[in-house]
Amino acid sequence: MADASPALLDALTGADVIAAEDTRRLRDLCRRLGIELTGRIVSYFDGNEASRVGVLIDALHAGERVVVATDAGMPSVSDPGFRVVQAAIAAGIRVTAVPGPSAVLTALAVSGLPTDRFCFEGFVSRKPGERRRVLGALAREERTMVFFEAPHRLAAFLADARDAFGADRPAAVCRELTKTYEEVIRGGLGELAAWATGEVRGEITVVVAGASGPSISAEDAVAEVLARVESGERLKDAAAAVASATGLAKGALYNQALQARG
Repeated sequence: MADASPALLDALTGADVIAAEDTRRLRDLCRRLGIELTGRIVSYFDGNEASRVGVLIDALHAGERVVVATDAGMPSVSDPGFRVVQAAIAAGIRVTAVPGPSAVLTALAVSGLPTDRFCFEGFVSRKPGERRRVLGALAREERTMVFFEAPHRLAAFLADARDAFGADRPAAVCRELTKTYEEVIRGGLGELAAWATGEVRGEITVVVAGASGPSISAEDAVAEVLARVESGERLKDAAAAVASATGLAKGALYNQALQARG
């Protein structure tokens, strides 16, 4: 509760309309903060976000102060809020943000991984094939990467990340950031994938180190894999050997070699 700033308390108590991702959680938050809301509360979540925009913009045009509050994240960053912000800007209405916890920056700061350059990838596809494709395409990304993932899909995500980036790629799984049961687990992706096979709960942010610069280009590495296959090695073994020697991700190298053969 100490993360709640005076600016947040002023925003909530001074709002004419509060668009809440979960109205029950908002009321519980205010009860624990010891504040009383005078504005009207409307639900504002993924299922009704698009249809609520017009109502909120009408309230703003009427001179009312509208506050968007989400459950466990920064509004509009993989959370409801983007559509009404976009519509308000288009209507010439002032938009501001109340500073507060952000899982992206908090996870990045506590991960122990480089923070000078990073990219936010949000939620990747829940479909296994598409998830592997996206992670394979990121195998050579040199910036630190930040992902969101649902707890029940975390083990599958980390297993696919391990295959795409390599078992030794440093990473951190950050759970329930800035909340009661905050936990950060650091290690290689192989180690984290094994850890995640147990029960994991809460809001999850995963931070993965960027790729080190390979000693050869991806094209040359694929050519080396194919040359090994021509010499009698299995494609899987050839890709693993070249990946180990070059620092390229085994999974991505295997898929590229498979496509080249096809």
